[in-house]
Amino acid sequence: MRAALVTSVIIGILALAFGAVAVFYFLAAFGGVVTEALFGAGRAYIGMAVVNTLTLILGAVMIIASMLTLAERKWSAMMQDRIGPNRARFSIIPGLKNRPLAGLPHFLADGIKMLTKEDVVPGSVSRTLYALGPMLAFAPVFVLFAVVPVAPAIPAAEIPFIAGIADAFGASAAFPVALTVAPNLDIGLLYIFAFASLAVYGTSLAGWASNNRFALLGGVRGASQMIAYEIALGLSLVGCMMAYSSLQLETMTAAQSVGVFGGVLPAWGIFLQPFGFLLFFTAAFAETKRAPFDAPEGESEIIGYFVEYSGMRFGLFMISEFMEIVVLSGVVVAIFLGGFHLPLPPAWGVEQWIAANWGVFPLAVILGLTFLAKLGILTWVQLVIRWTMPRFRYDQIQTLGWKVLLPLAIVNIVVTGVLILLDTSLDLLALVGIVQLLLLVGITALYPSKRPTSVRYSGESTAAPSVASGHGH
Repeated sequence: MRAALVTSVIIGILALAFGAVAVFYFLAAFGGVVTEALFGAGRAYIGMAVVNTLTLILGAVMIIASMLTLAERKWSAMMQDRIGPNRARFSIIPGLKNRPLAGLPHFLADGIKMLTKEDVVPGSVSRTLYALGPMLAFAPVFVLFAVVPVAPAIPAAEIPFIAGIADAFGASAAFPVALTVAPNLDIGLLYIFAFASLAVYGTSLAGWASNNRFALLGGVRGASQMIAYEIALGLSLVGCMMAYSSLQLETMTAAQSVGVFGGVLPAWGIFLQPFGFLLFFTAAFAETKRAPFDAPEGESEIIGYFVEYSGMRFGLFMISEFMEIVVLSGVVVAIFLGGFHLPLPPAWGVEQWIAANWGVFPLAVILGLTFLAKLGILTWVQLVIRWTMPRFRYDQIQTLGWKVLLPLAIVNIVVTGVLILLDTSLDLLALVGIVQLLLLVGITALYPSKRPTSVRYSGESTAAPSVASGHGH
């Protein structure tokens, strides 16, 4: 019964996402038509950028991040075999009284509480910097998704009803429509590095401006942790830059649709750069400051850098954490998991067949749905990690960043450069990458499981006779 319910929910979410991608394409094209009619030909990108900001970032990313607050509660309850969120209910609505509704009222209750809770500001804070802290924690994460390609660019005329609307407005429908806020940005990865590094200022200012020693210690911990992992974060992607010869995420996504070994295997980043994927995912996960990297907020060790914040200021810190999950998943999908392309060998030509038989627009919507499905799987993986691993000690976090990830990232760059120099077709790089993947999987599978030793009382012999074996008294 529960499996059937979960399956039906997943199918419903996929159907909703399919319709959302189609609507996003139409709205982006409509915005381009309007701006061309108002400002002349060649100005369609203005309207598309505005619409994509509203639909992709304010709509999709914010909604997914908000719903993750509920998903994390329900998933943690499932992993720990306990009752999840079921207390908030619509008791005043007839027919819904005493119904938990899968915990959805908790999602709404959180938003209402954040917006209406009293904003308590301590009297001794530095008010300007105190107010700036949550903004600098939220804004950089908010704009990071601008360069992530969610779906491919297609001619506006291929989208239903757009050609007729363009004729009515006296505009052209010849411009390409892509579900990306800032498409074809030459400095795509540098843009991500630049804005991601600004988040450290929000953490530092929140701790320092609160005029609270506990918050200051949390801010120092958070800032030093983020700086430690930013270096490995950047170096882990150098191998992908070398393999795809570009900083544009669109170019990287397009390059992953080309196969290696004669098209038998797609040239995904995870096949060409498995160590790069592991290093980037670990470093980016540490940047989010979520367990097991949540030492700056660990109640058992330190209170946290935003202890003096309440109301919606605290809400900005909280929602930033979940937005980082979505943005990290989107960047990983675009660089390492083929982006919006189908997880099928390029030699099969499935995407070309769909375009030839069903049309360009249905293919684009299917590819957009593929991206969202991959993104959803990665967000689920992050929730699993969050509720599986215990918190690392702070010295372990710093050791991992400086003494493990950084040297491995440098070695990965050198090995990647040598392999590309020996074989520019990337077949050799893919072969070595597959071997690395097999080694990683083998080491993980063969890692000995640690079993707890039996409890012994003081003075008891370590070789006590076993009653079950028949040698006891």
